[in-house]
Amino acid sequence: MLALTMSLPMLAQTPQQWRDSLAVLNKQITAQPASTDLRLRKAAVNIELNQWEYAIEEYGRVLDIDKNSLSALYFRAYAYNHLRHYDLACADYEHFLSILPRNFEARLGLAMTKRNMGRKLETGDELNRLVEMYPDSAVAYAARAAFEQEEKQYDLSLYDWDKALLLSRNNTEYLLAKYHVLWAMKRYDEARRLQRELLKAGVSQALLKTEK
Repeated sequence: MLALTMSLPMLAQTPQQWRDSLAVLNKQITAQPASTDLRLRKAAVNIELNQWEYAIEEYGRVLDIDKNSLSALYFRAYAYNHLRHYDLACADYEHFLSILPRNFEARLGLAMTKRNMGRKLETGDELNRLVEMYPDSAVAYAARAAFEQEEKQYDLSLYDWDKALLLSRNNTEYLLAKYHVLWAMKRYDEARRLQRELLKAGVSQALLKTEK
């Protein structure tokens, strides 16, 4: 997983600085065309510049050299998602997970990609699997809760928001989502109590309902 983190730039730069970095990397790649490290770094700069197609091409070149490059598979799927090539993103996530099946980020990425494709049953299965693999992860419960909320499965969603909040207490995003679930369930007294907490925590009134 260290390769995944190292394949993305670590310091914030201006667009011109990224373009300058790209020019340097292109020269280095010309001298060392078989260097997957340089190509991963170039693809990461392409992503910083929103050059999704160029990033995908570069990750493809890395995968031509090393078909099991986790960094290239993960971030090409990320780039494919930005271009809404969801079927291709799924294929890369699935290849990644065939190598590293317990990776949290790739499993979550696959679930969200299937959600974007409208494959609801498969999305639910992936999110259930994520929670089973990571029962101590607030993010896993929150991801499933958000999907259930979207599907108007409010009882299930409320349960998962509560689980997420047990693991990440006072998380205002989770509290706000729970508030909206309570409101959708017409549990107005509980919703208003939570509303007061949210206002004290600095949440804007504009994000909160005021009437039944």
